[in-house]
Amino acid sequence: MFNLAIGLGVVLLLAILFLIFRISSLISVAKGNADKLESSSNKINGAMFLVFLIGGGFLFFWYSFKEFDNYNLPVASEHGSEYEFLFWITMAVTGVVFVLTQILLFYFSWKYQYKEDSKALFYPENNKLEVIWTFVPAVVLAILVFTGWRVWTDITAPAPENTNNIEIMGYQFAWGVRYPGLDGELGDSDYREIDATNNFGIDFNDKAAYDDFIPREMHIPKGEPVTFNIRARDVLHSVFAPHFRLKMDAVPGMPTSFTFTATKTTEEMREELNDPEFNYEIACTEVCGRGHYSMKLTLIVDEPEDYRAWYAEQESFLKRNPEYLSKVPTELKEVALLKTGIENKELD
Repeated sequence: MFNLAIGLGVVLLLAILFLIFRISSLISVAKGNADKLESSSNKINGAMFLVFLIGGGFLFFWYSFKEFDNYNLPVASEHGSEYEFLFWITMAVTGVVFVLTQILLFYFSWKYQYKEDSKALFYPENNKLEVIWTFVPAVVLAILVFTGWRVWTDITAPAPENTNNIEIMGYQFAWGVRYPGLDGELGDSDYREIDATNNFGIDFNDKAAYDDFIPREMHIPKGEPVTFNIRARDVLHSVFAPHFRLKMDAVPGMPTSFTFTATKTTEEMREELNDPEFNYEIACTEVCGRGHYSMKLTLIVDEPEDYRAWYAEQESFLKRNPEYLSKVPTELKEVALLKTGIENKELD
């Protein structure tokens, strides 16, 4: 602690000495007693602006093209093409503006470096110029906003009646997935029912929940609408599936949803990328705690017939955990037994 105090004292002393030097220099300039202001470092700094502009610009374009395939993943959903179109239009507009402004910024720093025989131009106002640089950005941004609103409206339109409903729940630090059974309807959940096994808090007062199942891996069908019913159990998470151009926050106490249609199976994507180890995945894009990095869920896209076969093989949560039948109301126990396929002898 003593050594730290000495170190801080030395740093503070040096800072005070530097400020005193700067203040004395400014006083000399104000009194007109300063020596020649222009020095060799002034020209060096001006030249370095140009070097940085050229070098930085080269690296910017080189890296963008070299790593294009790594950050521009193949699209595997129907709405993804709309998303891509809007994204690249926005990137083109903002990219051109960014490049032009950076060129002007660094060029002006070199061109108008301090020179003893130069005099600054005082340019108080120009109404025409003010109108142009207010009107043009306003029109461009309005077009981008309107286009984005139209695309977002299409993407978030109400889900069709034949959609495949799947629940995704984020919690520290993993994803849980719950499917409806043969009735196609997800049962209710209640946070008060959550325990070490029933991590979704399935409410067994709702008979629609009796055939719900919680698989070890996530599957969806190709070419059919899928609705992710998203919620969080503890803190804010975010469902992110980059190949489907899908991102939606998982908010505690406020369910959200996202409907999309996959266009490429896992096998088709493996062939396209020539990568037999490829898998779609869902990641979390909210920093939700120390284990945030581990929130990765493998998602498998099947042909519809393969998906149906996998779906039919799944056992309901209640069948896998028959001890929860004690939570089923007495008048609904027979319904639970029928929907889950549990026989009375299995309970003995």
